[in-house]
Amino acid sequence: MTEQEMRGEILALVREYAEKYHAPKEGFASGDRLPYAARVYDHEEMENLVSSALEFWLTAGHYTEEFERGLAAFLGVKHCSLVNSGSSANLLAFMALTSPLLGERAVRRGDEVITVAAGFPTTVAPIIQYGAVPVFVDVSLPTYNVDVSLLEGALSERTKAVMIAHTLGNPFDLAAVKTFCEKHHLWLVEDNCDALGARYTLDGAERYTGTIGDIGTSSFYPPHHITMGEGGAVYTNNALLHRIVRSMRDWGRDCICASGQDNLCGRRFDRQDGELPHGYDHKYVYSHFGYNLKATDLQAAIGVAQLKKLPSFVERRRHNFARLRAALADMEEFFILPEATADANPSWFGFLLTCRDGINRTAVVRHIEEKGIQTRMLFAGNLTKHPCFDEMRASSEGYRIAGELTQTDRIMNDTFWLGVYPGLTDEKIDYMAQTVKDAVRV
Repeated sequence: MTEQEMRGEILALVREYAEKYHAPKEGFASGDRLPYAARVYDHEEMENLVSSALEFWLTAGHYTEEFERGLAAFLGVKHCSLVNSGSSANLLAFMALTSPLLGERAVRRGDEVITVAAGFPTTVAPIIQYGAVPVFVDVSLPTYNVDVSLLEGALSERTKAVMIAHTLGNPFDLAAVKTFCEKHHLWLVEDNCDALGARYTLDGAERYTGTIGDIGTSSFYPPHHITMGEGGAVYTNNALLHRIVRSMRDWGRDCICASGQDNLCGRRFDRQDGELPHGYDHKYVYSHFGYNLKATDLQAAIGVAQLKKLPSFVERRRHNFARLRAALADMEEFFILPEATADANPSWFGFLLTCRDGINRTAVVRHIEEKGIQTRMLFAGNLTKHPCFDEMRASSEGYRIAGELTQTDRIMNDTFWLGVYPGLTDEKIDYMAQTVKDAVRV
């Protein structure tokens, strides 16, 4: 038996195994556990994973290149870099803006970055960790995105960038934010980790979120729109930013050769960089203080299979959201129901509900959870209220709040969300809706 024949037999067995032991469970009974998110996959992901394992290429390889090309093509961007998490993607996206290659536009310590506190902490963490200053503005309900009327009031002579997430798949007002950034020559980073596949119409053209600003980021952690276990991506149309991202992702090196490749530039021993001696091996010249944030080919192999399913995943999320929204349309007396941003076609990550006055969130959530339905808060709620801000809050240093965070605090106190992931059937969505109704009528 040849190696190829043996590989074929192994993969055939993997397919048989996946179809027998990993097929989605059919049927649903009241009280069954309904997670807010879960992996949705079939034999293709498992075959790719095993195929990659048989190659035993343990770092980034051909599956990584295939995934990067595929995601870039899907989004319509020129450059895409696979990384090991969405948090790493945000770290790289921000740190790229600190590169000395950007000259006067580089973000320096003490410079300000406008963002929101109602979201996930790793949108903000890189700003603080570097020594820049996050400037928090409030959000608007029922879109749960940045209140763009507050942007001008947040501006200062130290403002260099805006870095904001599209909340649970609902794009923020990209027209207003992009206009603001262009007017004041600011970088725009779109944290697209919860919104892969969302679209926004700008100047008459519909484009994917994450591609309208200077840099976009994605996460491929299991609850997200596609998964490879751990993983993320940074994408851009800016060749210089792409070069910086790749350098910082790959230890900070100046060389652009892939792993195992040498002398792509033809000048490996014929350069002079920094104060190094002429001819110093360019393979070990560092233009940035970087990291090692690459993903493995094993992960990318899963991602390649998942990427093929992304359009159907997005459509099912939209279907589930619309069904849940219609089923709860008569509940406006009890909840603020979510609405899409104008000119946006969301790729919903979840269904947000904000309890109105007189409705106790804890009681509602407890009832829903007792019925087997998993709930989540809108991540940090108000990030500035968390223990990680205790020292900064006490000293009134390291961050700034522009105006009041009234709606952010309301989200912290009254908001929760339910899942709409593709594994939820109509029967499950209907059960979720009825359970929410029962929660305020008991």
